[in-house]
Amino acid sequence: MIDLVIWILLIACLVIGDLRWLRVAQREHYAPGRVTAMAWMWSRLLPWNAVVWLIGAVLVVAGLWLPVLAIPGLLALTGWPVGLGIVGRTARLAWTARLKRLTAAVLTLQIGVVLIAWQAQRAALAGVALLGLIEFAVWAMAKLENALSGKYVVQAQGRLRRVAPRVVAITGSYGKTSTKLYTVHLLAGSFVAVASPASFNNRLGLARAVNDRLAPGTEIFIAEMGTYGPGEITELCRLFRPEVAAITTIGEAHLERMGDRATIVRAKSEIVADARAAVLNVDVPELAELAERIANEKSVLRCSTGADDNADVVVRTNEDNWAIQVAGEPLAEIAAPISGHPINLAIAIGIGLCLGMTTDQIRLRLTGLPAASHRAEVRQDSRGVWIIDDTYNSNPIGASQALATARRQAGAGGRVFVITPGMVELGVQQDTRNTELAAAVVAEERTVLAIVGRTNRAALLRGGRSGPGEVRCYPNRMVATAELSVAAQPGDAILYENDLPDHYA
Repeated sequence: MIDLVIWILLIACLVIGDLRWLRVAQREHYAPGRVTAMAWMWSRLLPWNAVVWLIGAVLVVAGLWLPVLAIPGLLALTGWPVGLGIVGRTARLAWTARLKRLTAAVLTLQIGVVLIAWQAQRAALAGVALLGLIEFAVWAMAKLENALSGKYVVQAQGRLRRVAPRVVAITGSYGKTSTKLYTVHLLAGSFVAVASPASFNNRLGLARAVNDRLAPGTEIFIAEMGTYGPGEITELCRLFRPEVAAITTIGEAHLERMGDRATIVRAKSEIVADARAAVLNVDVPELAELAERIANEKSVLRCSTGADDNADVVVRTNEDNWAIQVAGEPLAEIAAPISGHPINLAIAIGIGLCLGMTTDQIRLRLTGLPAASHRAEVRQDSRGVWIIDDTYNSNPIGASQALATARRQAGAGGRVFVITPGMVELGVQQDTRNTELAAAVVAEERTVLAIVGRTNRAALLRGGRSGPGEVRCYPNRMVATAELSVAAQPGDAILYENDLPDHYA
């Protein structure tokens, strides 16, 4: 009877564990090591989870000798980690072809281990062996998935040869998508231009963008390129060879995976290696150095927000306007968009110049600049409350700008509510940057910092003690929104700064 109970619990442990951790693997883009990293996060932020896992593992191991002990051990492992839902509230499993292949690999490994345990009549043996199988399957399938996607890449390369567009590649720690949208807008008056959608910025995403969007007659293809480490952009440029390459900025995004700023610079700089022309933000010291280093090899166009008045393109903030200068001469002055950063427009203009646009052609396209979705988007609800949606992949610079936007919209008499789980993927700087963010929020009265979840709660609370603003904590964004939306009055502003899927604590 005990053996039957153990086997039933083992199957339950497998099913529940698979549903939990396959969802995490999918949300973390199937990156090897990320399932383990998220498991560690849940145990670190909620210490009782570490205790639950330890007790469960010890009891399951003890069950090899005394089977009855495996029952509470498997119950503990089935419920671990406490707080991570079996079915996601905001990040549900999407049964894609890739996930189905990963699931098949996981099940194959699990069935193999269970059969071995069955032969040995030791169900606890399976409980011990199954703890790391999903992570192993993610690692083992990574190379296979790369090979399987090869046919789509080959198809995309064929389409590129047939359509023969000029390729523009854009990378940077922040601002890639906004710069891409500005560039498409500027080019639309002179060229048939298409861009990779959303954040389709890796090998398979760009291949899909080419296959789906590159119609005959397309003159310009704008490719946003992302990276988690050196070598990735080199590979993308080999497959989708850019004529013009641009780097928006260097910052701390993905520092957790890259390790240090020097690695980020090296990884991003790969984009200019084989391009005919480079468009660079010389307000960043490393990019100014890069511009000097490659100036004898290719055409280099320098962009600035005013720190370098001698740059080829300067977009300077002037009260509520952006003053644009090209080659030392005034080009135009436009109303500053509610969201957006002037360097992104400067780089877009630089790209247009590299492709042969005249200053007159550019001037005519400076109205109606588009805004990127969920990047400091501003609207006013039916009650007159300002809503600033900056929920896409927050970073220190963008968060500071979004906070300034919220305060500007609320004015002197309005309150500002900042709903945030903080920023992630900042490596060793994560606690520091979140503490600084919280301090900036509470630096003014009539401000409420609403901390969502536990991921960065300690760091945000630390920063929240430094000013006169109010600090509140909520289990999730839904609860915070429900309460603060009622509290907000006409003229107030609610800033949603970042949003983490619910596989984060």
